[in-house]
Amino acid sequence: MKTINIGGVPEHFNLAWYLTLKNGEYKDEGINLRWKDYFGGTGEMCKALREGEIDLAVILTEGIIKDIIAGNPSKIVQTFVQSPLIWGIHVANNSKYQNIEDIKGTKAAISRFGSGSHLMAYINAQNNNWDIDKDLDFEVIKNLDGALKGLNNGVGDYFMWEKFTTKPYVDKGIFRRIDECPTPWPCFVIAVRDEFLEHNKEDVKTILDIVNNTTVEFKDIPSIDKTISNRYNQKLEDVQEWLSLTEWSQELIDENTLSVVQDKLFDLEIIPKKVNYNTLVSKI
Repeated sequence: MKTINIGGVPEHFNLAWYLTLKNGEYKDEGINLRWKDYFGGTGEMCKALREGEIDLAVILTEGIIKDIIAGNPSKIVQTFVQSPLIWGIHVANNSKYQNIEDIKGTKAAISRFGSGSHLMAYINAQNNNWDIDKDLDFEVIKNLDGALKGLNNGVGDYFMWEKFTTKPYVDKGIFRRIDECPTPWPCFVIAVRDEFLEHNKEDVKTILDIVNNTTVEFKDIPSIDKTISNRYNQKLEDVQEWLSLTEWSQELIDENTLSVVQDKLFDLEIIPKKVNYNTLVSKI
């Protein structure tokens, strides 16, 4: 049986992977798929792909595009979640900051440079007509736990993370959400290391086929809202709202969408150049 390593964030978006693993669907095809949670998010997974710690990653679109252009020897093989990610913009509950204008020029707490929380701070700044050079500053806090501990102790002033993941902490009065910032593109893609893909294309195709069979009918799984609510400690009504907003994909990300992402990242000087479509993707 071939062992294949995959990474992703420990969030509700990835429940389909857990379900298919639990059902033994990969082992039935001779694949020992080993899932690793990456609490540090996209920046941590980019590093893991580069170092061969994992073979595949379920990763934020903008983050992996930036890292492939920066030399990560990987390719996008599929869009995983078609809908945008809705980033909540959070401050400590006792913070003096009440709105977006209040946090202009303050420190964004980010998991690491190159992560979604880092890149989306630029998108948010542009959306609000801030001066990118003067009004953005960063404090690395590693992950959500780092933000939970740090923000209330003055480590960073605001923190951007997926709004439904952080909603329980808003409800508990640890964070206060002052605004939202959706990604202008599909939020999650599946990326594979070039070296692994070259020798294991059929296995990658098998893995994609299995998870796609689950995501295509994910919302029709009996009591899926209750399962998510219990597993991720979220209110049922929040899960139901999230399900209504979320669409999965079983297709390769298209050239136009990648152009939109690259144009935005280049405009914000996050990437030094734009590359052609085939530099970023591989069709399985």
